[in-house]
Amino acid sequence: MLTTAPYLRIRRPSPTTAEFIVSTLPPQTLPARLALGAVYLVRLQLALAVLLMMYAAQSPYYSAVPLQPLLLPSTKALATDAYANSSTSASTAAAPSPIDVLATTPIFSLAFIRQILNILLSSRLGSLLSKLANSIPPWVLIPCSVITLYFLSLRIGAEERLLVLRGLGVQTSSSGATVFSPLKTRFIPTEKIQDILINEAFRGFEVRHYLIVVVEGEEHIVVVFPRLLPRPRMVEKVWKGARECLYGRDGEDEKDGGRHREDGTV
Repeated sequence: MLTTAPYLRIRRPSPTTAEFIVSTLPPQTLPARLALGAVYLVRLQLALAVLLMMYAAQSPYYSAVPLQPLLLPSTKALATDAYANSSTSASTAAAPSPIDVLATTPIFSLAFIRQILNILLSSRLGSLLSKLANSIPPWVLIPCSVITLYFLSLRIGAEERLLVLRGLGVQTSSSGATVFSPLKTRFIPTEKIQDILINEAFRGFEVRHYLIVVVEGEEHIVVVFPRLLPRPRMVEKVWKGARECLYGRDGEDEKDGGRHREDGTV
């Protein structure tokens, strides 16, 4: 439901511009958006729980008894005065709650963050995570937590694009493996493009078709859609559309000279 087989979408904002999108994400209907958002929300909650467990494992404030609030020096003075006043009146005063201490803590400070973590560790879930973290050796907990965080940050689906601008060039883009990975893009100006071809190559025991861009002055070719590797029909459709948009109606450039076969395969 969240991913599908690679399929092709074509956008033509103008006669001289074309964008070819190969994606494994289904069409973004409302149910699909809600399902995707729910999955990412669950992932975020799990990641926060893992981070809290890692903090509890190294936090000096963890103990088997309920945690007491972290008090700043100014807050400690207020608590001492309150306790002294209550003692003179022969009544027992309760210690300030973590929420009260948090309200008197500067927001943009390390103490504020530590106080929030202290409140989370004081909760029932925090106590459970603290006990679990302290029951696992650090040399096991830390690598497992890092691996878990990596898998939770993996992007659902993948998307790769080829943007063709007549007179300017082509731009390839590919989404990163994780949600924190930036979009990988590269722009190739028209004067640097020697040709756009379909290349056949072996991958294991099968023959795969690649859409490639031959760049002048570079030893290596540029592979379009390197991660998804769409089917040959998609590759041929993108090849024809890209050449038509880049070089003109017939998709042929004056530099061609019939060097490749009719289907563009080399």
